[in-house]
Amino acid sequence: MSETISVPAGERRVVRVFALDMRPEQVRFLREEPGAIADALGDGDLDPDHVVILKISDLDEVGLAGYLTEGSGVDAAEVEAAREKLDALYGHVLILHSRAFHDRPAELHPASRLRLIATFGRPATDWSGPPIETESAKPQARPPSPREARGQARRIGAIVFAVFVALVLLTFAMVLW
Repeated sequence: MSETISVPAGERRVVRVFALDMRPEQVRFLREEPGAIADALGDGDLDPDHVVILKISDLDEVGLAGYLTEGSGVDAAEVEAAREKLDALYGHVLILHSRAFHDRPAELHPASRLRLIATFGRPATDWSGPPIETESAKPQARPPSPREARGQARRIGAIVFAVFVALVLLTFAMVLW
């Protein structure tokens, strides 16, 4: 067993990269066997949807650094600071996102064949921006509700019916006169 890694409750936007020092068939077992990744990391309650195992040679021109910045949203400056470690990796890596812990605290006890290479933070999304000045963004008069539209249609129908009845009665009165 290697060192213990503490994960605080509610941790967000953290990505951990582990080197997998194992044969391809052992990596395949980690990918395919339910619970194998959780056992290898020493935490039985991991969400496997937030754990990725990659073969570095499959990343082609993008490379691991590109995958982390473009695919996982890690800050490029952090990746660049760890570039030497990342470029030295070969074989397979395991990428563990904070969401795998379900917002709970955890103590990881990775197996000896899993080495923590780096821990990265993902920047929060900046939702601020200038106000939108286009015509379509300006407040519009709200359309009438379906109930109001039906009421208006009934009133118009009643008026048309009343005018029609009045014309029929007027015509009938003129014929009788």
